[in-house]
Amino acid sequence: MTNIIDKFSLENRTALVTGGAGLLGRQFTLALGEAGANIVVADLNLEAAQTHAHHLADNGIQAVAVGVDVTDPVSVSEMVKKAVDAFGRLDVLVNSAALDPKFDPENLEAQSANAFETYPIKAWKNAIDVNLTGMFLSCQAASRQMVLQDYGVMINICSTYGLVGPDQRLYERPDGPRQYKPVYYSVSKAGVLGLTRYLATYYAGKPIRVNALTPGGIYNQHDDVFLKAYSARTVMGRMANLDEMSGAIVFLASEASSYMTGSNLVVDGGWTAW
Repeated sequence: MTNIIDKFSLENRTALVTGGAGLLGRQFTLALGEAGANIVVADLNLEAAQTHAHHLADNGIQAVAVGVDVTDPVSVSEMVKKAVDAFGRLDVLVNSAALDPKFDPENLEAQSANAFETYPIKAWKNAIDVNLTGMFLSCQAASRQMVLQDYGVMINICSTYGLVGPDQRLYERPDGPRQYKPVYYSVSKAGVLGLTRYLATYYAGKPIRVNALTPGGIYNQHDDVFLKAYSARTVMGRMANLDEMSGAIVFLASEASSYMTGSNLVVDGGWTAW
């Protein structure tokens, strides 16, 4: 029987993270790399992906950067090809690329036009293209390689708002226009779970596992009003620290979760337990 610590090892594995230059994507790549994986940082922003890949390399992690538009099938197929060209195989796909309306200081004012009654169809279609179609295309391209090598793990990043409706009271402010978490976010994240379960059962009996990870809100210099309101909604009374998803992503990517597929690992500080 394998030592439990060995089960978490990703030595000789290759992990590709879409949205790898984003807030969570950077942490996912770091955690997977620290567990021994070779890393492919895939992001629409190639320059940011290259900068992060260099940062990983400076920390002793084998990493390459790939530019990708997850809404473009050709770009996504090329992403997988570059991963295999770099490291010979693709063992783990983490679908972290997504449009996620932020309520941190840099993005707060932009969320005042998200009322459902007037939400523009163009913005809806764009978000669904990225959050759902992009994940479908990435899984499809990765699965072709995983079938060839007879092994693979896919991890789709969901959200608490894919499980429960947004608490729009969090986004109220004593002054200024009313803000809302937009409709596409909950709908697309709920779809992530449907895709995850479909793929898990589609590959029944094959050594390809597909699971979802649902993080709670990650603290990123949010203002005191939001931080207080969000923290009051969680059982643990606070937002997550950035590194608190690291254990979960390594668990799902490794053989430590070898008897787990079609599941959703929720790491939300108790948000959905109330």
